[in-house]
Amino acid sequence: MQKYIVYHRYMDTQPDIAAIAFLIGEPTRATILTALLGGVALPVSELVFRCQLTQQTVSAHLAKLVAGGLLVVEPRGRHRYYRLASAEVGHALEAFQVIAPRPPVRSLRQSEETKALCFARTCYDHLAGKLGVSIAQAMCQHGYLTEAEKNYRLTTEGEVWFSHMRIDVAEVRCKRRVFASSCLDWSERRPHLAGALGASLASQFLKQGWIMRSPTSRAIRLSDAGQRGLLQELGLSF
Repeated sequence: MQKYIVYHRYMDTQPDIAAIAFLIGEPTRATILTALLGGVALPVSELVFRCQLTQQTVSAHLAKLVAGGLLVVEPRGRHRYYRLASAEVGHALEAFQVIAPRPPVRSLRQSEETKALCFARTCYDHLAGKLGVSIAQAMCQHGYLTEAEKNYRLTTEGEVWFSHMRIDVAEVRCKRRVFASSCLDWSERRPHLAGALGASLASQFLKQGWIMRSPTSRAIRLSDAGQRGLLQELGLSF
């Protein structure tokens, strides 16, 4: 009996994984979270379409996700937009996808969407998929990054390269999040660059028109300018 009490008190001191698992584990809420994993805030109407349920039902699930700290809501005029609460939430969801079973492909459209996501997508606010992994590996091969346990370390050569890419490294370092983390990619099973540095790189690529967002999913398309730029800067060819 005494051993049980000690164990019970020990468990009470740990983060409540069950509470988060309960929120994520419900299919509709999982669909909502996955839809928002691209880092873009979406209105209720879009999430209703994604879930194929009534607005009342989806709104009830959204309220639980907001109360649980996984989502935040942004009023914009008459509409309410929802997004993931933080990069940590996105990182956790990507980690779940690494171990989650993949659904069977039942149509040509589903097959094409899966291929697009596996090639390039946003993982919250940084690049993932084959494109994201290839960029991280190329930066390591060029000596811009070195792997250090669960993070990356930016080298002196890397600082020069990021400056060349018009990214202010000093400003990125001041952000309240991990600077350059390693995120295991669920489709490639290899790491891509996450953290503030990964987000800044993805943002710059979008600004330069090297990559473009899909209007219907978090898939990313590599433009002709992006293909030329990656070939020139990192020796990557797609």
